[in-house]
Amino acid sequence: MNKPQQKSERTLGVICILCSAFCFSLMSVLVRLAGDVPVMQKIFFRNLVAALAAFAILARERKGFRIRKGCLGGHLARSVTGMIGMVANFWAIDHIGIADANMLNKLSPFFAIILSIFILREFPKKADIFSVLAAFVGAVFVVRPTAGIASLPALVGVLGGLGAGAAYTFVRHLSQKGERGPEIVMFFSAFTCVCSVPFFAFRFQPMSARQWIFLLLAGCAAAGGQLSVTAAYRHAPAKEISVFDYSQIIYAALWGFFLFGELPDALSILGYVIIIGAAVFRCIFNLHADKKAAAEKS
Repeated sequence: MNKPQQKSERTLGVICILCSAFCFSLMSVLVRLAGDVPVMQKIFFRNLVAALAAFAILARERKGFRIRKGCLGGHLARSVTGMIGMVANFWAIDHIGIADANMLNKLSPFFAIILSIFILREFPKKADIFSVLAAFVGAVFVVRPTAGIASLPALVGVLGGLGAGAAYTFVRHLSQKGERGPEIVMFFSAFTCVCSVPFFAFRFQPMSARQWIFLLLAGCAAAGGQLSVTAAYRHAPAKEISVFDYSQIIYAALWGFFLFGELPDALSILGYVIIIGAAVFRCIFNLHADKKAAAEKS
């Protein structure tokens, strides 16, 4: 691939990941706007739409749904950790500012670095270790554990980031074994739908037309985000474009300000700067290392 084509692919990747970040921030807003609906009920409808979208893609490709030999355990691990992360994130969205909840969920790449040591036997570079430590310091400013019980929602938000990081690690594990994106999304979405039903089936909370619309739209936004992020990493490697995923925090902050009058305080903003700065540093370092390695080979 020549340089103009590489730049074009990278541009497409950036556009797709910006679209994904917007969709996921919109999903957070719609989940909040759905109001007083049990978390598991929200999760069911959010994943129902994603499952239908993945099913439609598989049906169009006419390849059917199948799990490769030896991948069932990985699918289950991805689904369990992903569901834990989603439950925690949705609960945090209902109890703290949307920007804070999204920021804490974006700790997932740093948790993925740590978990990759144990799950994938991929050992981080010094720059990765530094970025993890910096992200932890940034999270402390957002969570503020000295606040006592008032920090519980923020700690749940951190759990959401941990669950998402573990899920992403298992997604990489499954991809290395040859599992396709739509199959991974289909299994996870169907799994979470089935698991969430017992929590509300016998105590289903009737919803207004407005709540139905918001939850179904949240599912559409989530499906759009998943498809966009999959397309993004197909066009360009994660190390070149993943930093743009943090634009979700900017979108979330704008949604929170204009719709709910939320304005992050100085310590939260400082935490955002540290976490995003760690991500930018890691991105630049990896790109520089790749250029240096390519120069040594030529």
